[in-house]
Formats: sequence, C-alpha cells, structure tokens
Amino acid sequence: MKAFGQAGVGIFSAPTVIEKEVQQQYNVEIIGRTEEIRESFYAISAERKLKHPAVVAVCHAARHDIFSG
Repeated sequence: MKAFGQAGVGIFSAPTVIEKEVQQQYNVEIIGRTEEIRESFYAISAERKLKHPAVVAVCHAARHDIFSG
C-alpha cells in the first residue's frame, strides 16, 4: 500500500503521531483524517504485577502520555 501511495497511484493510512515521518519518508501528503480507526497495543508479562522500574515507567507513559491525548 505504501509503495502505491508513494508512486501516486494509491492511498494508505498511518498513525497521526508519525505523520511527519511518513510524509518525509514516502514523499506523500495528507488527504484526510478519521477517528474511526483504532490500533491496540499489548504488553505481555509473566508477572501479574509489574515490578521492574523501567517497565512500570514505560507502561505509565503509554497510558498517560500517548493514549490520553
């Protein structure tokens, strides 16, 4: 899909958070936006409760900084 979009003969979707990088990498422009598409991310851990400080920080940042905006 991205190759067709880059060649000017198709379109593709990309997350808004990386739109500038996508525009630069593929030399494309934004033709529209939608709130209807959602993407899910999962963190899988063997532990029931997260204990490692780095893992806790990443999960906290993802919940509050990335997904609350």
